[in-house]
Amino acid sequence: MRILYIGDIVGRAGRDLVCHKIPDLRRDFGVDFVIVNGENAAHGFGITEKICQALFAAGADAIVTGNHVWDQREILGFIDGESRLLRPLNYPPGTPGRGVNVYELADHRRVVVAQVQGRLFMHAIEDPFRALDAVLDECRLGSQVQAIFVDFHAEATSEKMALGHFLDGRVSAVVGSHTHVPTADAQILPGGTGYLTDVGMCGDYDSVIGMAKETAMARLTQVLPTERLEPAHGEATLCAVLVETDDASGLAVSIEPLRMGGRLLQTLP
Repeated sequence: MRILYIGDIVGRAGRDLVCHKIPDLRRDFGVDFVIVNGENAAHGFGITEKICQALFAAGADAIVTGNHVWDQREILGFIDGESRLLRPLNYPPGTPGRGVNVYELADHRRVVVAQVQGRLFMHAIEDPFRALDAVLDECRLGSQVQAIFVDFHAEATSEKMALGHFLDGRVSAVVGSHTHVPTADAQILPGGTGYLTDVGMCGDYDSVIGMAKETAMARLTQVLPTERLEPAHGEATLCAVLVETDDASGLAVSIEPLRMGGRLLQTLP
């Protein structure tokens, strides 16, 4: 199975590029399943039903979010009824939505997508390690499902790496999101799990993590009120990762970064 995970979309620049490119990427790389992180897609803060529908229409099979999932309050009335939209699994019981789901492809192969949120330098929430343990106790890779993909939305590289090793051999891939900066450590861990610390963002990199650099710099150099952060509107870069798995074992055969457009060095699988 070939799974394409597209990193955090920031604002219109990233959103337009992703919607435009998904059909080409599916065709050119023989992609079976597309996951998109959309938590900053709505002007840099959260996601809306309209944006979700646009991403699904473009060819996204699942959308994950993160700590900005509730920034657009309208999503509270949408997420419970949309199984293709996920929020972090390790949120408290009773939180709307779901953090894991099983998706069936047209050929009846099944893929699990799960998202957890980190705790280092972020909100104090439930343990992401134990939350995933509970999921994996009920879902066996290579027998019940052909692939398990985990997005770890976290700040600290150490926490991301620790989760990768914790899940090695039990899931197809662990890929990090949240920092909006792509890392260069794509690898297959000793137990066969594909790993990447952070996939990076889809947005204008002539910015501060996707936001207009002038306002961001003012916030860091002054003690005065500043304007609200706004997404940068220049040419966007699409950052993603392509993971190929073995259907029999569910483990990774390859994991390759993909970057196209904008300012960053182009990288294709």
